[in-house]
Amino acid sequence: MQACIISIGNELLIGQTVNTNAAWMGQKLGEVGVTVQKVVTIPDQEEAIRAALDDALAHADITLMTGGLGPTHDDITKKVVTDYFGGKLVFHPDILERLRRAFQKRGFEMPAVNENQAWLPDNAEILPNRVGSAQGMLFVKNGKKCVVMPGVPREMKYIMENSILPMLKRELTGQVIRHHTWRTAGIPESMLFEMLGDVAKLERFGKLAFLPKYCGVDVRITISAPDPDEAEKRLQQAEKIVFEKIGHYIYATGDTPLEQVLGELLTGRKQTLAVAESCTGGMICDRITDIPGSSNYFMGGVIAYSNDEKIARLRVSPETLKQFGAVSEQTAREMAAGVRETTGTDFGLSTTGIAGPTGATPEKPVGLVYVGLATKESVVAKKFVFGEDRLINKERATYAALQMLYKALKGIQ
Repeated sequence: MQACIISIGNELLIGQTVNTNAAWMGQKLGEVGVTVQKVVTIPDQEEAIRAALDDALAHADITLMTGGLGPTHDDITKKVVTDYFGGKLVFHPDILERLRRAFQKRGFEMPAVNENQAWLPDNAEILPNRVGSAQGMLFVKNGKKCVVMPGVPREMKYIMENSILPMLKRELTGQVIRHHTWRTAGIPESMLFEMLGDVAKLERFGKLAFLPKYCGVDVRITISAPDPDEAEKRLQQAEKIVFEKIGHYIYATGDTPLEQVLGELLTGRKQTLAVAESCTGGMICDRITDIPGSSNYFMGGVIAYSNDEKIARLRVSPETLKQFGAVSEQTAREMAAGVRETTGTDFGLSTTGIAGPTGATPEKPVGLVYVGLATKESVVAKKFVFGEDRLINKERATYAALQMLYKALKGIQ
């Protein structure tokens, strides 16, 4: 089955809103065996909507549209699509009452403009939206389906998960498409590729892709099979090869983040962590505390941006700062050791660097970062040189630090 995704909204075209809806839908459609043929972003204009529908219905079996279902004057999708399929809007008093109750529950009186959302097409199946005010709609013409959903991600996902994906699973037989991802840390993409050897051996089972991220490199295989059992068989055969070649660097499968794996490792070993951050400005603490239960192993963090704070709170020697500077291997080591000693943890992790765009010297360029790691037995630091972008440098330094801790916990050199 072929699909086309149409995202409607001027805010998407001018970059005010990032189109995460299309990415999420593409992933979920692939999981049930639907191939996304095209993703289109168009403005809130009748002619653009009609032209996109003409193209989608000519080439795809199912079209999924998001956006333009709000109650205000610029939300024209519902009327345009209803007209396109030859229907008219009719009033639904039950939906109006539900909207009123939803506003009352939040302590508001429903604005009159929201009554527009109780007018729905008479030529579509209404797809309930229990987490918002705009209902979904399913139109069918000449065997082709068109689903229209709100642009609010939470509402779109509700309709997809409760109406569309179950429908597609019932209808699709004869082919299974399965995506499986191995997540790696501590090794560049090119080295992974070389370690895997002849990828043609793996691609007997499915299509391989390498997806580098700040947190490491994901290796994804996409398997097409006639049934779930055959898909599982091919995955197991591929996985055996992958783990034989690069298993040492695989920390998780699927979407499991590195910080969650670190939490599981620390919890399992009953070990604790504290963090001292300079150039990352609290990002490491943020990632770690995103994980529920992190209070079991994360004792705290210090954001020591100035030299005075490094001296006062982390016991960094003034002589070290004078001789080597704040951005140095020596300072990173003392920061890591200082935060570990003051908190009494098993591990102390630190970052210090030049995020940019200012602060560089010929000897210390923008993107230079040192990551320190202290244990009871040793204190080490590693040098990294990233790029010119301040925010990207902070992200990359954060995950460089998490990877350094991961490698230490796993005994990876």
